[in-house]
Amino acid sequence: MPLQFHHITKQFTVQHQPFTVLQDVSLSLAPGELVAIIGSSGCGKSTLLRLAAGLEQAQQGSITIDGQPLAGIHPDVSLVFQEPRLFPWLSVKENIRLGMINLPLSAAQSEQQIAHYLEIMGLEDFANAWPHQLSGGMAQRVAIARGLASRPKILLLDEPFGALDAMTKQQLQHRLAEIRRHTTLTILLVTHDVEEAVFLADSVVVMSPRPGRISALLPISLPYPRDRTSQTLLAHRQALGEALQHAEVPATA
Repeated sequence: MPLQFHHITKQFTVQHQPFTVLQDVSLSLAPGELVAIIGSSGCGKSTLLRLAAGLEQAQQGSITIDGQPLAGIHPDVSLVFQEPRLFPWLSVKENIRLGMINLPLSAAQSEQQIAHYLEIMGLEDFANAWPHQLSGGMAQRVAIARGLASRPKILLLDEPFGALDAMTKQQLQHRLAEIRRHTTLTILLVTHDVEEAVFLADSVVVMSPRPGRISALLPISLPYPRDRTSQTLLAHRQALGEALQHAEVPATA
């Protein structure tokens, strides 16, 4: 499996007291699978991504990539945050180039790859634009292009469309779905959006409130491309909504 979490427990220290964010979380992603994680704020969704990115370490359990233990930042893993986090002094194409910094590419190959990612993200006319000249949606396209430019096997997306308006969000969801059709990326997506999870994912992980645990795992067995208005998709939305409500009920209730 490209990415596996084995009995992960993660704690932080708050005012000298241990604060458990994730408790005994186990999850496996198959090659080319898109798994969405959904749950209430504070349930550890983003922490799970930071662990997979090698930015945090768990107190218990382990993470493996292609069967090998993860130790620090891995070259086959790319993380895209909710905010674009572009470097304001670099143009769009130079921000994307940063994703290739560790790749053995010639100058010509680098330019070719940048042109490729500009095209798939619909940014061809903005290659030399500065970040402050971009809309929020365009800036997030640049961030995703930069994440793809490192040629990862695993793409981690931390609510990448959460701050966007509804129309722009749908446009980028469709673009991500198209990217999946032409790559073998394994993707782990954190979201608060039930429709987004059902529209994009092969399966959805429902997290319980803190400490975060897996409350349910729902397969979304729908072909691509998906129709947001189809009765089958709407039925999956309803099932996911019910699973979320169930996850919010205390275990002692």
